[in-house]
Amino acid sequence: MRRILKIVGLLVAALVVLVAAFLVYVQVDGIPRYPVEKVTFKADPTPERIERGRKLAGVLCSNCHMNPTTRQLTGKRMVDAPPQFGVIYSPNITRHPTKGIGSWTDGELAYLLRTGVKRDGQYAPPWMVKLPHISDEDLASIIAFLRSDDAMVAASDQDPPGVTRPSFLTKLLCHVAFKKLPYPDHPIAAPPASDRVAQGRYLVFALDCYGCHSADFKTMNVAEPEKSMGYFGGGNTVLDLRGHRLQSANLTPDDETGIGRWSEHDFVAALRGGFRPDRTLIRYPMAPEPELSEAEAGAIHAYLRTVPAIRNYVPRDLPAPPGTTMTDGKQLYERYGCVSCHGGDGVGIADLRQASEHYPTRETLKAWIQDAPSIRPGTRMPAWRGVIREEHYEPLMDYVLHLGKEGS
Repeated sequence: MRRILKIVGLLVAALVVLVAAFLVYVQVDGIPRYPVEKVTFKADPTPERIERGRKLAGVLCSNCHMNPTTRQLTGKRMVDAPPQFGVIYSPNITRHPTKGIGSWTDGELAYLLRTGVKRDGQYAPPWMVKLPHISDEDLASIIAFLRSDDAMVAASDQDPPGVTRPSFLTKLLCHVAFKKLPYPDHPIAAPPASDRVAQGRYLVFALDCYGCHSADFKTMNVAEPEKSMGYFGGGNTVLDLRGHRLQSANLTPDDETGIGRWSEHDFVAALRGGFRPDRTLIRYPMAPEPELSEAEAGAIHAYLRTVPAIRNYVPRDLPAPPGTTMTDGKQLYERYGCVSCHGGDGVGIADLRQASEHYPTRETLKAWIQDAPSIRPGTRMPAWRGVIREEHYEPLMDYVLHLGKEGS
């Protein structure tokens, strides 16, 4: 018996040593590297592709790479990324030859977006969206847009405001869970728009909707999304611009805890316009997606109706709607949810401190707040007409303009 116990003890000790050695290796090695395959991919910049790429980049790239002040894809601190992944800054992806991606070939960009591996062989950690399921045409459209003359991607030598410091958990996950994806060995085509369910499935895969709306970023299955834990059942912890913890919504067709009672109109209006059927704001990090057409949003709804329902109540934890007696602009800014996208200091996905410059009169500022999409089609600013009480506009605008003075 003693001999057996001794052998077991030695085996356990050996296992502990091996595990410890592996963990030390992970910490020292950091984010892994892979051999880089040379692939042939051509993204001819036709006007149609550039316009399609502009829409797709608005959904896939802008949230992480858009600098709110310069309105270019020069990178920023990703304050809404899960803190357990470390301190993260998105890179400059403008056309600058050294600070951006101006010297990358179409093949190198396609390889990165498909596999998650950069041209130097380093793996892009899990916060970078990978596109293994996107069609060749849509991938070409994104690359064509990144090469275009659009001001958003004009060459800029601006560095991100800091250096990314991945956590040990990120390094570990990149060694054991999130790995290089295979580059496709066959052409990938999008399904026809006439097959609404298939098109919706394609869009939620291509646009990475399942990543936030499944159970946990750490258990999502990029290669086979429908095998992700809690697929579209919500409850995944996400952060707003102030680092406050929120939970993603349940988008399965469960009547009580999901969107089973939402009509297609309800869903399309929420996805493109930013308000639920009860006129409450859908808060950041979810933002309105006006880049998607009504047909595309409707196709996503059609697909979500086919997803197995999951009964998972996700509390919203939102403040009560403002009462008629409120006169404090800062309180209104908080309670209406302006803070969700613009942050506490007015610098969020758009720099609110420039309001007085862009809208020099109170009338033009109020018109923008009430119906921004009609003034600038494609903006992610929701139309607040009928949501903000009339008597709240003056104190709210006072506070918005105050943020501009504070930042000047």
